[in-house]
Amino acid sequence: MTTLIEVPDVEPDAVAPKSKSAGGGLGRYIVVRFFLIIPTIFILVTLVFFLMRVIGDPITAAQGGRLPPDVLAQRIHDAGYDRPIIIQYFEYLGQLITGNFGTTITDRRPVVEMLSTFGAATLELSINALIVALAVGIPLGMIAAQRRDKASDAFLRCFAILCYATPVFFSGLLLKLTFSVWLGWLPVAGRVSTRTELTMGQLAAPTGIYWLDALRSGNLTALGDVVSHAVLPAIALGLLTAGVFLRLVRTNVIGTLGKDYVEAGRSRGVSEFRLVTKHAYKPALIPIITVMGLQIALMLGGAVLTETTFEWKGLGYQLVQYLNARDFVAVQGIVVLLAVIVAFTNFVVDVVAALIDPRVRY
Repeated sequence: MTTLIEVPDVEPDAVAPKSKSAGGGLGRYIVVRFFLIIPTIFILVTLVFFLMRVIGDPITAAQGGRLPPDVLAQRIHDAGYDRPIIIQYFEYLGQLITGNFGTTITDRRPVVEMLSTFGAATLELSINALIVALAVGIPLGMIAAQRRDKASDAFLRCFAILCYATPVFFSGLLLKLTFSVWLGWLPVAGRVSTRTELTMGQLAAPTGIYWLDALRSGNLTALGDVVSHAVLPAIALGLLTAGVFLRLVRTNVIGTLGKDYVEAGRSRGVSEFRLVTKHAYKPALIPIITVMGLQIALMLGGAVLTETTFEWKGLGYQLVQYLNARDFVAVQGIVVLLAVIVAFTNFVVDVVAALIDPRVRY
């Protein structure tokens, strides 16, 4: 006897939950990563606050020995630094929520104003350095992968090691000595000449990023001056990251060149150059995007030395000045801002990596 087995009807929407789950996976991943920023920043702010208080109150650190004891005590009392540290901590958190970072001790200016003034310079330097890193690291990494185990590959690997092993202040000094002192091609220091700086100060609603302001105003002379001053600092800081990008691209392109679809293209007579430039390099960029968040943090750290070497008046340069003056209110504001930038940069990088490679979010 033949037994009939009824098969339940499959509703057309049966696959809908899977599609919804896939979309929900990305949305959930983005939401979770965004809310992880809050505890990260909270921990960093807490660490910075208490580490700054290890040596005592900021006013004594900055003005101790320079003011009479009664004046110093009065200033400490007016600033509230004679209260219990836990009260100061919660008051500081409340100020941060409202966007109040306090007032610098040495020059008595709002920290927010100082951050906006010098932050644009650091942002400009970081953008310039990132352009150099990508322009140098990616093409040279592809060339090294294509010329694997040959003399050019060995040279490029040594070049990459040299880039990220050389201290940025040392490479900056070498660049200044070569291109500014010996050859006289480029300015030795500063963001722009005094004349251009005065011209930029007269613009309506300046961004603080000089090459962008020069483009907006259509002043090609000022733009040339900005670019000439930016070349050496961008190269010094950009090469530090370019070496990392070069090694990453080389390793991942070599791995991709061994894939089946690449071998199939090679068997059909596709040139090695086309295989590298059209098929192998795109998968190799995913690790770069992932690592870029860490490199932004490295760049901000390197910006301190780069700005000091080239007298590039950004946050790094000011951080050194305030450290020397023991103005820990200003130092605290700069460090907190840099921590926030790194946290948000890593969030953006994680989202981009999840959009490119779905495996990241599962």
